[in-house]
This record gives sequence, structure tokens and C-alpha cells, in this order.
Amino acid sequence: MTAQTPAKTAPAGSHRSAISVLAPIQREFDRLFDRLGEGWGDTPRMDVRDTDQGLEITVELPGIDRNDVKIAVEDDVLTISGEKKTQSETHQADYRVSERSYGAFARSIALPSSVAADKIEASMRDGVLTLKAPRNDQAKPRTIEIRPSA
Repeated sequence: MTAQTPAKTAPAGSHRSAISVLAPIQREFDRLFDRLGEGWGDTPRMDVRDTDQGLEITVELPGIDRNDVKIAVEDDVLTISGEKKTQSETHQADYRVSERSYGAFARSIALPSSVAADKIEASMRDGVLTLKAPRNDQAKPRTIEIRPSA
């Protein structure tokens, strides 16, 4: 014969207290996901690829004019900054919608010593900024011939 142990039950009211303890955390998660839904805010998405020629950097800047973007290199740090100024307005017979989005952004990355910072080229098309940072001549791979010993 085996003895059965009584099932453990939670103390009365403990379920409610767990909910009340977790409620502030849930609110913070809700706030975080609400902010993520608003767009990139002050941090545009950036991809950096290391190619045989050097670095290729792409930055998503939808709705931003190229004249509102600044690119600078100082002490081997590349900084892309600017300001988003977007406004749209819709008029219909019985309603009006006006949306505006403003905000400054900046992204910085450290450039490796293998990059020729003075030869970086930038272009922008369809809201995507592309920078090509070529390798400097000393950093390009080369083959070394092995000579026979004397």
C-alpha cells in the first residue's frame, strides 16, 4: 500500500498577489513594444559588411532627404547623423488627418586601421544610405614568394 500525500494548494490570495507583482513588469513590456512600433526613433538600422575591397555600410533612412544627413570621420570613428523631418496631411470631405515625425539621430562605428578613411564614398537611394570604405594599400592581402635558401 502506498501512502498518498495531500495535494498542495496555494495559499488563498496568492494568485492575486502574483498578478499584482507582475503587473508593473507587464506595463513596461507593453510600453517597450509600443515604442518599437513607432519606428526607429533615434537609431536607424545599420549593416556593416567586410568585403575583399573594404567595408560596405548601409543605413536605413526612410523619408530623409540626403541633404539632412551628415557623415563625418574623426579619430577613426565614422559618424552618420541627421534629422528626420516628415509631415503628411490628408483632407477628406468629413475628416482631416495630420501626422508629423521629427527627431535627430546619430550612429557611430569605429573604423579598423585597414580602412582608408579619406577615400570613403557615399550614395543614397530609396531611403538607403550606402558607404564604401576601401582598404588602404598596406592592408590589402598580398602573396609573398618563397626563395630557395643559399
